[in-house]
Amino acid sequence: MNAKTDFKYVGSRPIRPDGADKVTGRARYGADLNVQGMIFGAMVRSPHAHARIKSIDFSAAEKLPGVLAVMGGDDLPDPGDKIIPGGEIETKVKDIVPLVMARDKVHFHAQPVAAVAATSQRVADEAAKLVKVEYEVLPHVLDMHEALKPNAPLLHEDLITHGVEPPPEQPSNVWTQLEFASGDLDKGFAEADIIVERTYSVPMCHQGYIEPHACVVKVDENDRVDIWCSTQGAFIVRAQTAAITGIDVGKIKVTPSEIGGGFGGKTTVYLEPVATVLAKKSGRPVKMVMSREEVFRATGPAAAAETRVKIGVTNDGRLTAFETDILMDTGAYSGHPLMAAVLFSTACYKCDNIRSFGREVVTNKPRVYAYRAPGLPQPTVGVECVMNELAEKLGIDPIEFRLRNAMDEGDVTVIGMPFMKIGLKACLEAAQAHPHYRSQLRDGQGRGVAAAFWINAGMQSSATINVADDGRVAVLTGSPDIGGSRASMALMAAEVLDIPVDRIQPAVMDTDSIGFCDVTGGSRTTLATGGAVIQAAEQLVDDMKARAAQLWQIEPEQVTWRDGKAVAADGEKQLTLQELAMQAGATGGPLTVTARLNAHTAQPAFAVNLCDAAVDSETGKVTVTRFTCIQDAGKAVHPAYVEGQMQGGAVQGIGWALNEEYMFNPDGSMENAGFLDYRVPVASDLPMIDTQIVEVPNPLHPYGVRGVGEVPIVPPMPAVVTAVNRAAGTSVCDLPLTPAKLLAAMS
Repeated sequence: MNAKTDFKYVGSRPIRPDGADKVTGRARYGADLNVQGMIFGAMVRSPHAHARIKSIDFSAAEKLPGVLAVMGGDDLPDPGDKIIPGGEIETKVKDIVPLVMARDKVHFHAQPVAAVAATSQRVADEAAKLVKVEYEVLPHVLDMHEALKPNAPLLHEDLITHGVEPPPEQPSNVWTQLEFASGDLDKGFAEADIIVERTYSVPMCHQGYIEPHACVVKVDENDRVDIWCSTQGAFIVRAQTAAITGIDVGKIKVTPSEIGGGFGGKTTVYLEPVATVLAKKSGRPVKMVMSREEVFRATGPAAAAETRVKIGVTNDGRLTAFETDILMDTGAYSGHPLMAAVLFSTACYKCDNIRSFGREVVTNKPRVYAYRAPGLPQPTVGVECVMNELAEKLGIDPIEFRLRNAMDEGDVTVIGMPFMKIGLKACLEAAQAHPHYRSQLRDGQGRGVAAAFWINAGMQSSATINVADDGRVAVLTGSPDIGGSRASMALMAAEVLDIPVDRIQPAVMDTDSIGFCDVTGGSRTTLATGGAVIQAAEQLVDDMKARAAQLWQIEPEQVTWRDGKAVAADGEKQLTLQELAMQAGATGGPLTVTARLNAHTAQPAFAVNLCDAAVDSETGKVTVTRFTCIQDAGKAVHPAYVEGQMQGGAVQGIGWALNEEYMFNPDGSMENAGFLDYRVPVASDLPMIDTQIVEVPNPLHPYGVRGVGEVPIVPPMPAVVTAVNRAAGTSVCDLPLTPAKLLAAMS
């Protein structure tokens, strides 16, 4: 496929379709829906990090006036071995049920064990405190190294490590083990003139979305369930709620609200199945909204990780051996971040001798979940910092060093995946030529460079296009809009239909009103759902050309489509889209089309970041003085949104590098469960973040789109860490780089 290169609308920057609603407050988010007869739900959460549930007594709560329903784990069916297919990875129902409601054991502090519903939130909260839960407290483990010891408390007595052949005979706290290798590692290190080996650690970090999880659920007398919620995937909510509650999928309708951020953290359910059971029991709609504290304590952060990186090079800067050994703390259950970490931690660079090994370790902390490029930012810190150190030892410019070893078209990863045309070298060359890189550092400043990769995803999507009598076009999809997908859908439809973007009305629909769409995640939405929109628009053009031919009594092949009009071959006869819509009844009925696909057109994205930083020698405070993001978007459908994704990922990576971490007391309770103590960067902490979009078209997509949402979070941490250590004259490898750590290292 040759990607289109000449665009009329794609690549422009129209005003966002949802902008007015959001700035005026008309947009409705998860907690904004109120319905007649609604009651309110509240969770009962474990005060222990590890304990058996011996009994639950609801009697005192049920006597409280206003309480209409209660539930515990026994109100959910046994999940057995059911699997929910689709998405980025198959999901075992038994792995997500405990995050909704524990049954026999709790594995982390604040894990839900029961729930109540009452006529007001105040009564519900009071009733939750009256639920008496008897626990047998068990020893817990919070450190993944402690969890690996032979005498460590076992979280799951039946956990036999996945990925080991033959399977171990004894259970352990290692959920998964993975290894990929090529070449001869020992031979590669023997050929090296310089070898650098370092271990970098990265803490658990939350996505920090502004809007907490929220839902409203109604269940009618026929067990028809109507869910309104904040989610990245309405169809995932439908599938998981059905599997967890035992209600038929076809009886559940999910309407996605506007979403106040997700970044991967809203691709699963926490409240929806609970609200469904409470609504069914009470016969009333149930609303549930998490507090900020609940979001931090009981939803999925990104995994903590420790990565040992060992790289060997020749004196002329050629990699001879490349090894990563990754240990990931995934909390109480696996969140599946290890696969990407092991597969792709070495994906930016050519080397004949590679080994990537990893283990997922469970601890008594919240189960981790996706956070933009899940699993890859953590090991990339080590890889890119070691690449910078090698360049310094070799006396080679760090970008030039990367260019000598950068993957290119035809090169093959450690898993045997050959690259098609990719943009890594183009990003590196753009960084090398950028005014930021060519500028002089001020005294006391350091500079860091980092490159990064993300695989991107395709998966299933559908789109419907309807044309009104006045020629306006409704573009309907099932992909919640987080990063501007409404605008990108409108632009791509406008490109095919050749009509102004302001005549396109994009909308996100509920699960009953549109065909299946996988989650808004995996950097897939503009690529895959956009691909369905392109196909639907092309079908609509073919239909309108055929209708024009019918009216003119000529063959469809004698009709072309340009400037939003059907034009006969003789050039004399023309019909606008509006004129065709007005005559739709006479030519076959409404102008409506639907397209669906399972996209196999995803291609990887690459990015390069530049960071300048200074460190106060008296306080250890870090100031990021300049930051530049360079990224290959394939084709930037709406450049302003692409720049926003790049800047947002940079801010999140800066926060992860300098401030953000989960902190636990010895009992396993998170100590900084709020934005006052869990410090995310705000505008006053940051410089203006510069962006440069590189466009190396994806050869498998009609418009060259690659997807842009995830790779921006991968390179910021190593760029910041390198800049800070150079500014301070330190070599701190334990993130975040807090003032206390830097002061200790400087002294």
